[in-house]
Amino acid sequence: MRRTILKFPLKISAVLGRIAVFASLALPLAGAQAQESRVGFVSTERIFREAAPAKAAQAKIEQEFSRREKELQEMAGRLKSMSDRLDKDTALLAEPDRLKRQRELSDLDKDFQRKQREFREDLNQRRNEELAIVLERTNKVIKQIAETEKYDIVFQEAVYASPRIDITDKVLKALNK
Repeated sequence: MRRTILKFPLKISAVLGRIAVFASLALPLAGAQAQESRVGFVSTERIFREAAPAKAAQAKIEQEFSRREKELQEMAGRLKSMSDRLDKDTALLAEPDRLKRQRELSDLDKDFQRKQREFREDLNQRRNEELAIVLERTNKVIKQIAETEKYDIVFQEAVYASPRIDITDKVLKALNK
């Protein structure tokens, strides 16, 4: 019976020893967690929609691409006009004339589709370039605010962010200076 009595107190002391070691390791962590962490959130979508640099970039892109957009609209008008005329005159045209006009219409349509695709690709590339510049500037402003106001972390994307940690207005104010 003595053995059983001796084993039991040893198990308790071993468990107590482990608890003491764990507590001594966890104590510094508890002190670190007691410090309040500052967390911030910035809505990139709002920055791209409301910031002066983003609006200026959008205006620059619109001005840069307005001529090509107008040319595409005129080309689309010519294409529709030719198509309507061909539909209207099909019964009156001789076979060679009808085939010639269909080829012209088809060639114009292919040219229009190509130019439209190139326009979209160029527009998207320029938009991405301009937004990258705005985002880089925004990130610098966010970093300055975070360092000045002692934020531990600032998120730009989140499923949900409480309005109390949203610093988007501060970033917009700094960007709009």
